[in-house]
Amino acid sequence: MRSTSKTTGRAGRRTAAFTLLEILVVLAIIGLLAGLAITNVDKIFGGAQDTTVRLFVGQTMKTPLTTYRIHMGSYPTTAEGLQALVANPGSKSGWNGPYITDGKLPKDPWGEPYQYAFPGTRNKEGYDLWSKGPDKQSGTADDVGNWETAPGTEK
Repeated sequence: MRSTSKTTGRAGRRTAAFTLLEILVVLAIIGLLAGLAITNVDKIFGGAQDTTVRLFVGQTMKTPLTTYRIHMGSYPTTAEGLQALVANPGSKSGWNGPYITDGKLPKDPWGEPYQYAFPGTRNKEGYDLWSKGPDKQSGTADDVGNWETAPGTEK
């Protein structure tokens, strides 16, 4: 009696392999996903840059500026700027800096220096600290600052 578990010949042999059509479908799907990812990279990183600036102007610089104010009695003037956190503006007594750990003023994600004004025009009781945003123009709608925005105007 002959065993039926063994198949002989070409017609009875099955191999585990992908067909050309299956491979092409997978490549097309990967291509579509890559295309979607590439077109949305600007949105993904643009949101990260905006968040980074909001954290920097709202939280990160608060401690150095407050420490400066405690030592000096007031925030740096607009003329002194943020540079007063790195080097003694003139020969003021009480300056105990630098107030920024590495002694360098960071730039915003678009490579521009942060803008500073004291007394602030938007924060009447304090200082204004802002980035000019991606258009690198101060006073435009894409500026990101340490002031409250009107409801519905945030990005």
